[in-house]
Parts: sequence; C-alpha cells; structure tokens
Amino acid sequence: MWTDTHCHLDAPEFDADRDAVVARARAAGVGMQVLPAVEAANFETVRSLAHAHGLAYALGIHPLYVHRAAEDDLDRLDAALAALRDDPRLVAVGEIGLDHFVPGLDRERQERFYVAQLRLARRHGLPVILHVRRSADGLLKQLRRIEVGGGIAHAFNGSAQQAQAFIGLGLRLGFGGAATFERALQIRELARTLPLPSIVVETDAPDIPPHWLYRTAAERAAGQASRNEPAELPRIAAVLAGLRGMAVDEFAAATTANARAALPRLPA
Repeated sequence: MWTDTHCHLDAPEFDADRDAVVARARAAGVGMQVLPAVEAANFETVRSLAHAHGLAYALGIHPLYVHRAAEDDLDRLDAALAALRDDPRLVAVGEIGLDHFVPGLDRERQERFYVAQLRLARRHGLPVILHVRRSADGLLKQLRRIEVGGGIAHAFNGSAQQAQAFIGLGLRLGFGGAATFERALQIRELARTLPLPSIVVETDAPDIPPHWLYRTAAERAAGQASRNEPAELPRIAAVLAGLRGMAVDEFAAATTANARAALPRLPA
C-alpha cells in the first residue's frame, strides 16, 4: 500500500467527485493520504474530510495565503492544535514555509508566519510539512534556530547540499509528479541518489500533474483538464522506483515506512 504524504483533497477541483477520487485512490493501492490545510478557514474542512474518509490531516497557514490571514489566525492555529491534541488523525503543522518564486509576495510577513508556526509545532510536539519553493536556505536558517520534531520538505527541488541539510535536521523529502518529466534532471538525480530512508512520495493533487496528465497553457485554455489526483501515486512512484533500480513493492514498503517515521502519528 502507498501513502500520499501531500494531497489537497479539499480543493474545489474535487468538489464534483471527491468520494470517487478517494475510492479510485484506494482501488489503486493508496491506503493513506495526508491533507494539509492552507489557511485557518479550511482547518475544519481538512479535519472533517480526514475523519470521513479515514485519512490524516495537518493544520497550518501556507505562505501563499499569509497575505489574507488575519492577525489572530496564529492564535486560532494555536487553539486548534491544543483542542485537537488527542485527535490521532492530526499528524503535523502544515502546510507552512516560504515561497520566493511567486513575485510580489511580502517576504517579511511570510517569514513572521513561518517562524511563529515553527514555534507552535515545537510547543505542541508535532512535525512540520514545509512548502519549499526557491526558499530552502531561508527555511533551513530558521529550522536550525527552532528545533522541531522532523517532518517533510514537500515537493523538494533544491540542491543536493540543501537536501542533505534537511535530512540532517531530521526531515524527509517529498517527491511526486515533477520527477516523471525526463527534463527534470536535478529532481530525478536527487530521487535516484538520496538515501532511501529520506524519501517519501506525494501527489500534491490537484497540482503538480505527472507528464502523462500535463497540458500546455493553450490546451488548458481550450478546456483540456490537467487535474492530478491521489490515484496517480502508484504510477508516479513506479517512475521513482525505476530511477533507483528498485522493485515497486519494495519502494512502496520503504516509502510508507519513511512516511510513518516523518509523521509518527500517521494512522495505520
């Protein structure tokens, strides 16, 4: 069985067929999904979905959403983590981090929310799920200052040196659809060469579609869909296993064990 360590099942792209999406994932062998929140307004949504479908969830404020977060949303997160501390399906603080790719974002505000959420993760004894986009060094700087209980650097696309730094701080690295593109040389080399215990698999559905679902901007404008979903995880992971020269079943067992090491509260 597979564990999708990052899936936004609450996204509006799934509103029309969410139950069918979960059913397809289970039929494909994806036994567990982790649903990270992106803002305070969807804390209850991801919690409810996790309980309704036997999945797991994380609570946090995404760096792309801090611009519209209220000043007391960090207090709301703190209160939610305290109130739900005995919920076995709450596995991490996330999705949190820094985004230095999208232009025009307030980096100072992102940093403030990131630091505050690292402190909340430490206070509540939870690992973190990190958004890493051209921001690895900034994330690492704060992780060295504020020790947390491990977690996952989601959709990792940094250097080998940065990868080793995250691993040294006790985090696993998430790989998904981007590694299925033959021109993604750096990601594929990392997926091939990093220590196996450092790797977890994910879809980031409905985003980061694998190459067989990718559509150009023109195709999308013409109405062709490129929605990713958790049922694609086994095929994505088979590409990763192939890069490592591993049997798919062996890779499934290893990455599921790695997910449990990264997120110790992950339900069976």
